Parts: sequence; structure tokens; C-alpha cells
Amino acid sequence: MARILGVDIPDNKQGRIALTYIYGIGRSSALKILEKVGVDPTKKVKDWTDEESVAIRNEITSNYKVEGELKSEVQLNIKRLMDIGCYRGLRHRKGLPVRGQRTRTNARTRKGKRKTVANKKKATK
Repeated sequence: MARILGVDIPDNKQGRIALTYIYGIGRSSALKILEKVGVDPTKKVKDWTDEESVAIRNEITSNYKVEGELKSEVQLNIKRLMDIGCYRGLRHRKGLPVRGQRTRTNARTRKGKRKTVANKKKATK
């Protein structure tokens, strides 16, 4: 296991896939990183030399916002939306879908487990 920025990336995977294990790096940015450093994207992580892994680590730290720094920035953005009281902020606060999805059915991931509402009983004469 290679360790980059506190994340264990698997040895038996290609570099372009293994770098996606780092939060904030997707497929396209992984390819850009490997291309800039000069490492073959299809080369497995276990075949990387120490110089290559150090170069990749330096490239990521200097040009990309990843892991904790990125997570905290996202949380601050959500908090800002909630503080200014915009529509998206209110949806975050209520725990409802933010991007216009329907809530009459579905939306269970955001709303959580179903809460059953009991029917009112009819008064007997």
C-alpha cells in the first residue's frame, strides 16, 4: 500500500484508478496529475519508484485541494448558505433535497426513514 496525503491507495490497481481513492481527485484529475508528472497512467502503483510517488505527492499538495481541506471548505459553503437563509440553505437545514428533486415520493436518502402518520378515527354516534 502506497500512502499519499494520509490515504492508503491500493498497490494492485493502475495509477489512474488508485489516485481516485483520495477525496477530491476523480478520474480526469488523476490522469492530469500522472500526465504532468510523467508517469504512465496504466502503470500499477506497486511498480512506481520512490521518485515517482514523491513527484505525485508534491503535484497533489501544490495544485489540488483534497481530503480535510476540501471537506471543510464544502461544509463552510453549506453553512454560509444556511446563514444567509437562501432557498438552498433552508433545504439543507430541513434535510430535504436541495436540487429540485420531487419529495412526494422518493427522496428517502435525504428525508430518512418513513414516519407513519396515523389516520383520525371517525366519531361514532
